Amino acid sequence: MAAGNRHVDAREWVSFEDPDEERTWVFDVSFLTSGWNCIYGRGCQGVLTEPAPELVHGCCSYGAHMVDAKDARRVEKVARTLGPDEWQFHEQGRKRGALKKNKHGETVTRVVEDACIFLNRPGFPTGPGCALHQAALRRGKNPLTLKPEVCWQLPLRREDTVAEDGHVTSTVRQWDRKHWGPGGNDFAWWCTEAPEAFGGERPVYLEMEAELAAMVGRKIYRTLVSYLEARSASVSRGVPLPHPAVRSR
Repeated sequence: MAAGNRHVDAREWVSFEDPDEERTWVFDVSFLTSGWNCIYGRGCQGVLTEPAPELVHGCCSYGAHMVDAKDARRVEKVARTLGPDEWQFHEQGRKRGALKKNKHGETVTRVVEDACIFLNRPGFPTGPGCALHQAALRRGKNPLTLKPEVCWQLPLRREDTVAEDGHVTSTVRQWDRKHWGPGGNDFAWWCTEAPEAFGGERPVYLEMEAELAAMVGRKIYRTLVSYLEARSASVSRGVPLPHPAVRSR
């Protein structure tokens, strides 16, 4: 792609060493300082091959993968606490289980009527949305305490790589189409490249404080915030590199 093309995905990164272990942290500053915010039910087009805002699926059309057995046990435990007035597919979940093994042996949420079994649809008394997310808000809890890890992390993604000497590099970035696998290229729309999703008043690193702190630990999160606040003061005298989605407007 030519260097002058406005869609070149140039972005700003920062890295620093972990003071307590053999690990380097790398953060996508362009995304974390952007105004991205979830527009589920407010313009989200979904992740099907054609825009389908009327379905209010968000990114729940294909179900969720559990990251490990602990994640699966927690979700199953929470599912047992949901009542039929909270969860549209309560009966199916009780009879067959909310989770299953796919053909690759991975533990995933079941898909019912073309979306995740936990997704309440338009017309259900709670309104559309994740039954786990809705239940957390009603119980005064952060949704990340009840939802599958991949669901509360989106659109953040942490990638760990281990060098031959054991040193770990942990990269925290936005979740792109490619992270969904080959099918991601077939999405008609994806929020981290859609300018309309970047209208938030607070930067991602503040808006998603709980999620980031859970992903990297409170100490590293505080280090990140200190850096970004100092950076904010310095770039006010220069020209920051904005997120590619807003540069393409």
